[in-house]
Order: sequence, then C-alpha cells, then structure tokens
Amino acid sequence: MNIKIITRIFAGILFLFHLNFSLYAQELRSGKSTILINNLKVEEKIVPDTTPPLIKIISPLLEEDEIKTDIPEITVIGKITDTESGVNRIFINSKKFELSEDGLFAQDIVLEKGKNKINIIAIDNKDNYSKKSIDVDYTPKSDIATSKLDVEGKYYALLIGIDNYEDPNLTDLDNPVRDAEGLYNVLISDYYFDEENVTLIKNAKRVDITTALDQMAEKLTREDNLLIFYAGHGWWDEKANIGYWLPNDARLSRKAEWVRNSTLCDYLREINSKHTLLITDACFGGAIFKRRSVSMEAPKAIQMLYDLPSRKAMTSGTLTEVPDRSVFVKYLVDRLSNNEDKYIASEQLFSSFRIAVINNCDIVPQYGEISNVGDEGGDFIFIKKEEINK
Repeated sequence: MNIKIITRIFAGILFLFHLNFSLYAQELRSGKSTILINNLKVEEKIVPDTTPPLIKIISPLLEEDEIKTDIPEITVIGKITDTESGVNRIFINSKKFELSEDGLFAQDIVLEKGKNKINIIAIDNKDNYSKKSIDVDYTPKSDIATSKLDVEGKYYALLIGIDNYEDPNLTDLDNPVRDAEGLYNVLISDYYFDEENVTLIKNAKRVDITTALDQMAEKLTREDNLLIFYAGHGWWDEKANIGYWLPNDARLSRKAEWVRNSTLCDYLREINSKHTLLITDACFGGAIFKRRSVSMEAPKAIQMLYDLPSRKAMTSGTLTEVPDRSVFVKYLVDRLSNNEDKYIASEQLFSSFRIAVINNCDIVPQYGEISNVGDEGGDFIFIKKEEINK
C-alpha cells in the first residue's frame, strides 16, 4: 500500500480519537452547577453557595470611623441583598429584625452615654453570614457644660390634675391626679424645686386655675423658672380654631367656664419668668402651638440655653384625643426619675421618650415654642438638686 495513504489513514484515526476524548471528558461550568461529560455519561455536581449577604448602610453616613452625637438615639437604615440563595434573617444588636420585601430595614437605637457599638448580622439561606459594625460616641448636651450652672432665681411648679367632673355629661377620668402626684414627687425629690414652691391642685375648678396663675404672675421674677402641668379633659373647637382646658366645674354647654388656650397665653405673657415650660396631657393639647416641631436645634452649651428666655411646651398629642391611662406621663416621669445627667434641657428630655410614647400608643407627642409670648430661643433646664451653684 502506498505509504502516503497509510499515513493519512493513521492521522485520521488520531484526529477522531482526540475529538472523541475532548467531547466526552470535559467539564462545563455554569453558575453554581458543574456538568461533567465523560464517556457519554453526564453527571451534575452542585457547587455550594459560600458567598455571604451584602450589607449596605444608607444612614447614618459612615464618613468617619466613629460617629459622634449629642442626641440620645440614632436611626440606622440599610439594605441587605443576597443574589445566590436569598437572605434568611438579620440581627441588630442580637435582636432579630424583619426585612421589607425589597431588603430594606430601619431601626431606632437608644444610645448609652459614651461608646456604643451597633452590630448588624445578616444570614442567608445557606447559613453564610456577614457582619457590619457602627461605632457611636454619645455625649449628652448637658455634659458639654464644664462648670456648674449659674442660676440666680428659683424653680416654681403649678401641677393640675382633674379626675372628677361635676357635669354628668363629662366622663370622669382615673389617672390625671395620680399623674400630677407622680410628677410632683420626682420634682421635689430629685430636682431643684423646693416643696414650698410647688403647687399641686387636684380636681381644680376654673377659679382655682386662674387664681394660681394670678399668684404666679405676682410672685415670679425675671430670674425665676416656672413649670405648668395640666392633665384632664381638653376640647378643640374646630370651627373657631380654639383649644380649651376643662376644669372640674366645667359644663359641656357653657364654654365661658372653660379655660381657653388664648387666656393661658395671656397669662404666660404676664408671668415675668425667665423660663416657662408648659406640659399638657389632655385631648387636643397640641392646639397650644402656633407652630410645632419634633426636634428643634438648640445651642450646645447649657448655660447659653439657660441665659436666653424661653416659653416652651410639650404635649401628649396634636389635635387628637389621648387615652386616660397616659403613656406620655409615664415615660416623662420615668425619664426624669432615671436621669443621671447634671442638667437636662426640656428638648433633650422630650427627645429621650418621644419614640417610646409613639411605639406604645396611638399618639404623637409634640414639642416646640409657644409663639408670641416672649420666647427668645433658650430652654427650660432641669437641674439635679446637688448640682446647683448658688
């Protein structure tokens, strides 16, 4: 046989052998699967998911290694994704948290004084996990003041709680007097309120309220501070755009026996105090504001806040009804009782319990200045008794 023909035949056999081997002994990879083709037998091997979820923090912006703040809480907003097996669960500071359908989460974190670490752990459906930490250094506003507060005047309080109503058309309440008593006890025991300067009126009639306000107007000086607390029925006249307090002797049919918010504002202008803080826990209490705010920016130095006159208010709600058993007063008194700061501004106090109130009842408490009664940007400062420098 011709040598050239034999050579061609042999080369063809080698080519076919090489082609068959390359077809039947190779791996085809796609995604997480591997297909092995060997001698016409197809085998599929699953490559396990070892990729952890991706955690992205949207807020706060992590521009520094550590976040510094003087606000007692921080809201963490983020998004968690896992394209392989999906996110199974997440934990924020060891507490399990549910994600929205698009993988978003938002959580308010109450901060402890000093260094705080917020740990976020995400786990996918194959038990792969990732972790991200946020370091927060919380220094309360009151700690920024390095020396004792220079206070010239006294602290007065007028506390009014009304449970019982003479008019059978007005439902009696169970808790306002008890709430006023709770605030009375914490003020005289822990703060710079002498007992003789704190007036507690239970089931006050209209004349009791106006007489007490008249006495405050006569007694207080420009260096003094006044806290007014009212718990009881309130009323909002939507047509006239006027809010009212309803004293013990109020009759539902006679508004002349009620206490108008405008009358109260007249008294606040007349009372020549350095600072006046009004706290109301009544239906439609938010009507006292001409404008309202949840968190107002204030100077950092407590002494500066104290030096500027103020007329501030905090209320348990807006123009809505509030429950008889007050979550608002519960957390107000609790925060005052457990406060360890030397000085705490009313705005700071309000911020420390606002979220707790919202989370535990269907009301949104409000804080702001009372317009047109002499507010100049300062704030009412609660002072622990042992910290005063006279």
